[in-house]
Amino acid sequence: MRKIYIILACVVLSLSCSVGGFSLGPSVTSTPSLTSTNTYTPIPSPTPVTPTLTFTQTPTLVGIKSPTPTQEITATIEVSVTPLAQITPNTRTPTVQMEGFTAVMISGNEFYKGRKCDPSFVKLTAQVLDRDRTAYVLLFVRFRSLTSGNASEWTSISMQTIGAGTYVHDLYSDEMKNDAFYTTAWVEYQFVATTSDATEIGRTAIFKEKLTMLPCTTTPTPGTITP
Repeated sequence: MRKIYIILACVVLSLSCSVGGFSLGPSVTSTPSLTSTNTYTPIPSPTPVTPTLTFTQTPTLVGIKSPTPTQEITATIEVSVTPLAQITPNTRTPTVQMEGFTAVMISGNEFYKGRKCDPSFVKLTAQVLDRDRTAYVLLFVRFRSLTSGNASEWTSISMQTIGAGTYVHDLYSDEMKNDAFYTTAWVEYQFVATTSDATEIGRTAIFKEKLTMLPCTTTPTPGTITP
């Protein structure tokens, strides 16, 4: 019997050696303690955003052409001297040529034939642009029939200077050529500026249907009757 125990003990020992160990009681397995693990999470670095620049071409003013001065005629009907043609630079609608002149004026729009009825003349005034070079201003006038449209010869009259580039003349009908053939008519006129050697430096357009010559009809005054 004792031999059997010894044999069983040897079997058990050999089994424990082959299996890796034999424990008669439950083995105590230590449970590892929880250790806090800090996992490093990198903070994302900001990625710079480069805006895409969009260029819009804006026109840049590098030059401008000055507007060409133009002329405007402003007609005023008065017995006193009032502007007939006033030149205003940069007006949009040119109405008459005023090359070499800044303004022309006239005292009225009608006068009477001869020198017996008033007004028997009109005063014409012209202002030149280049007062230093201008030596003469010529006034050209002629009759034109109100009905047939026929015109007389041109009459050239030298105007008188009053300084500051201003020239004047009092126009009577009997100064004009062919006066005897016209009783009622338009009087057309034009101004020409020249230098001392007769070089033309200014000329206006012909002013038409702005001045009328009327017939002068005088009423006889009854004489004193004596017995």
